[in-house]
Amino acid sequence: MTDQSNPLLQDFDLPTYSAIRPEHIEPAIDKILADSRAAIAQLLNNAQQPTWDSLVLPMDELGARLGEAWSPVSHLNAVCNSPELRVAYEACLPKLSEFWTELGQNRALFKAYQALASSPAAEQFSIAQKTILEDQLRDFRLSGIDLEPAQQKRYGEIQMRLSDLSSSFSNNLLDATQAWTKHITDEQALAGLTDSAKEQMAQAAQDKALDGWLITLEFPSYYAVMTYADDRNLREEVYTAYSTRASDQGPNAGQLDNSPIMAEILDLRLELAQLLGFKNYSELSLSTKMAESTEQVLTFLHDLAERSKPFAEQDLNELRAFAAEHNVQDLNSWDVGYFSEKLREQRYDISEEELRAYFPIDKVLSGLFAIVERLYGIQITELSDFDSWHPDVRLFEITENGQHVGRFFFDLYARAHKRGGAWMDGSRDKYRAADGSLINPIAYLVCNFTPASQGKPALLTHDEVTTLFHEFGHGLHHLLTRIEFAGASGINGVAWDAVELPSQFMENWCWQPEGLALISGHYESQEVLPKALLDKMLAARNFQSGLGMLRQLEFSLFDFELHCSHGDGRSVLDVLHSVREQVAVMTPPSWNRFANSFAHIFAGGYAAGYYSYKWAEVLSADAFSRFEEEGVLNPETGRAFRDAILAKGGSQSPMQLFVEFRGREPAIDALLRHSGLSDHNAA
Repeated sequence: MTDQSNPLLQDFDLPTYSAIRPEHIEPAIDKILADSRAAIAQLLNNAQQPTWDSLVLPMDELGARLGEAWSPVSHLNAVCNSPELRVAYEACLPKLSEFWTELGQNRALFKAYQALASSPAAEQFSIAQKTILEDQLRDFRLSGIDLEPAQQKRYGEIQMRLSDLSSSFSNNLLDATQAWTKHITDEQALAGLTDSAKEQMAQAAQDKALDGWLITLEFPSYYAVMTYADDRNLREEVYTAYSTRASDQGPNAGQLDNSPIMAEILDLRLELAQLLGFKNYSELSLSTKMAESTEQVLTFLHDLAERSKPFAEQDLNELRAFAAEHNVQDLNSWDVGYFSEKLREQRYDISEEELRAYFPIDKVLSGLFAIVERLYGIQITELSDFDSWHPDVRLFEITENGQHVGRFFFDLYARAHKRGGAWMDGSRDKYRAADGSLINPIAYLVCNFTPASQGKPALLTHDEVTTLFHEFGHGLHHLLTRIEFAGASGINGVAWDAVELPSQFMENWCWQPEGLALISGHYESQEVLPKALLDKMLAARNFQSGLGMLRQLEFSLFDFELHCSHGDGRSVLDVLHSVREQVAVMTPPSWNRFANSFAHIFAGGYAAGYYSYKWAEVLSADAFSRFEEEGVLNPETGRAFRDAILAKGGSQSPMQLFVEFRGREPAIDALLRHSGLSDHNAA
């Protein structure tokens, strides 16, 4: 195969996704890695005092070339997984891991960055440039630059193995999710389910050449059964299959079991941390975050749990009493979603399904765009001429005063061979190239919503609308950056526990009457969400928020304690049980294997960092409180947020940027108030 016939080795504006074949992947990555090694060696042969243009820019360009080839591969592996693609993707993981370790332990490169950082010219650098150099020197140390050769070798082996293990964890979870289905031929078994849920299940059956309905473990299907199915045995069966995926329990026990992978990941993370001089992996994780110590994080989480627990206990007591009225005396995990929805409907006279009709996808998107256009002074238009990986994918362009700013892909619907969940990923970073040209950013925004069916557009639940706004907030952070150095543009260089600030911040408009007026419109009548329904929705906003808060804190504490305490003789399950004893008000069945599908910490970037969601929620609620004071669609406040937070990427510390916007350090009050958990909310 020639370079000319390999789409990953072409110069491209947007990747030609439909042309990328598994056989293109390894040769392209091999070539780019070999070229990069040769270019770095040549760059370091230059004996002169390094400058920004002779050192940082060429390194950024090498990183960009590798990123632009690997990004579509990694993306396709997540959204169009196939056995052949998986093999090709995994063949490259150790090679990439080895390359990045080699780079982080290249003493000549380290010395060149040190020389640049201490040169007289560095005094004239911008804040962003100084921050990038500080972060780069820190990252060399975290890559083992100061270790003995044998320890450096071990560091590289650990990184390579961790890369393999996280990919295996992901694969097992995807395969386990696909491995279980339930075929239903009697519609009575689906009593209680909404028409839209049944339509999706009928479509799933049809796709497999079956009559009737097919329940899968893809989230829209699982959620529909948990929330609406009257048949308690069916709920239990689906809950069991879902909560034991990739484990030693449940209907597929022992197949695709992630337990040994998790144990090895934790062992290797601890070894890695100790190699670098940290007590545990949580300490290592915090070395690049906003939080200052493990004690600070644990105090923060326990304090929030203590404040939330009385509200959660009250929520659960009400739910148990309600279930008992409906002849269920022993409320179980598979009953919670079902009775919660029934209680919510009774108390607020509102249902998720009723709301869904007011959130057709195109109306939600046009409203979302209208909000950010007003706040940030940008324009968003849809593009039609592009190469795609699936017919449902859409591409949009952001401009400002007629100037191109960036583009983003939307891949919004659940389907087979697509990883679950929702995420934003960078396809390309913003940076100014050595020739002076400006490279503009591109983002992937991926969700798993219920697709359109039976002549109706895709209709979102309000939860899904909130998810869409959340991911779009990440996208704006990536796309609206004004930093032209790759190391700090967009989300690059942003402390992980601050990276959720722009995403959680965007969710606020899903609850504001001014925002809802723009994003809602009945799919048949186009009528905006009526005031009566809006009032009910706002009244129901904090329904069971104590339980919701405690659930997130349980995940955060489990993750952090797991990485703080690993090696003390306790298993993953022991740590989870211990955390639940401290904070949970309701314990799942003993066979629940939640941890085996906790991809955020075993296959994502959230290891010893899941607390970031709550940490950043304090920032986002407090930031939004300025909009509450000055007007939720106030363009001046919007520009201030864009200028201080979105535009500056990782160029300064998150605390400095927050203070620049808010005029003070963050306070927790707004989060508690928004969540209905402040003292004056107590019943």
